[in-house]
Amino acid sequence: MESIQLAFIGGLGVTELLIIGGVAILLFGTKKLPELGRGLAKGIKEFREGVKDADTPDNKDSKSGK
Repeated sequence: MESIQLAFIGGLGVTELLIIGGVAILLFGTKKLPELGRGLAKGIKEFREGVKDADTPDNKDSKSGK
């Protein structure tokens, strides 16, 4: 099943992206889409910062109580 990993993304063309965008506009409306995009970007940014902070050696020592 490893070959299924995100393999479908490479096959998206302009037509498919336009259809996905049109469906998103119909579902959420034009005023809500930018708000959803900002929220998604903020969530991704916070996740990356959290992963980066967890990987720092200083943070690992403080969590283990040393």
